[in-house]
Amino acid sequence: MSARQGTVLRCYGPGRQLKAEEIELIAGPGESLVEIEVASVTTLDRTVLAGKLAQQMQPPFVPGSEGAGVVLSSETFAAGTRVVIRGGGVGVSRPGTWGRLAVVPDGSVHPLPDGLDAAAAVGMLAPALTAHSAVRRVGQIVEGETVVVTGATGLLGRLCVAVARSAGAAKVIGLARAGEYVEVLTGLVDQIVRVDELGQVGRELPWCDAAIDTVGGPVTSGVMSHITPGGRVVVLGYTAGEFATLDLHQLIGRDLRVLPVNMQRTSIEPGTVAQVLADIAPADLRPNVDLVPAPHVEEALDLLAGGNSDRRVLLDLTPLG
Repeated sequence: MSARQGTVLRCYGPGRQLKAEEIELIAGPGESLVEIEVASVTTLDRTVLAGKLAQQMQPPFVPGSEGAGVVLSSETFAAGTRVVIRGGGVGVSRPGTWGRLAVVPDGSVHPLPDGLDAAAAVGMLAPALTAHSAVRRVGQIVEGETVVVTGATGLLGRLCVAVARSAGAAKVIGLARAGEYVEVLTGLVDQIVRVDELGQVGRELPWCDAAIDTVGGPVTSGVMSHITPGGRVVVLGYTAGEFATLDLHQLIGRDLRVLPVNMQRTSIEPGTVAQVLADIAPADLRPNVDLVPAPHVEEALDLLAGGNSDRRVLLDLTPLG
């Protein structure tokens, strides 16, 4: 494969000692050369920039653990294939995605489904992987089940809804706070049930096979009263409170399972990213994104530090080079 010149952001850290440089890249056996359009700015990237991971590259290196773009050359993917990049040590133990071009292992390259643009895919990838783990791996939602998702109006909640749909759930119910704007759930859920200021769940919530609980607190206790015998409550958040009172009579009498989701102890298996992208593509979700030109990477890092969980910070690599 022929070498290509491209501008990258190279770190001379630890810290934010980033400099735009022109370098030559060439993909070897088992690698793909990708023209990057957007790249995530993540907590993992900040950790790598600070030099806190034992297995990471030593300066100088190109950061960036996630990105999306178009394949220029590869032995595995046709030139022009739109792809997402994640995994395989990219941005940690090998050069990352913060550049106009990136050389990445083929195992880190995942085709982008039609209808899902690069910024949306990269912006939703991390929470979508959490949703996938909650719904498919931990919750094991299967065809025909009724599922309730708490905190359904948030990005993570909506992604859980989308994955549950893709997994074959017959009915998906969204739980939302009293007075909360719920138009974002139009076309996503079959029913919306309100939760009051004390976390009490509306009586109109029917019996469900499983709950995907993104908020915790008293809401966890409330939804447990509506889970069928042998059902499960999958817990992956506690924005409504870190403590929940569990009725042991219900828990034991109806043989319920309370299942935590811990992404730090979760290995992303081969094929998972492709499955996640396929799950969320039909839902036509759009994340809240701060798209920052790559030369302003310092601003992007500041936005990440001061942002909230529903906003994603991306670097726009298209002006580079």
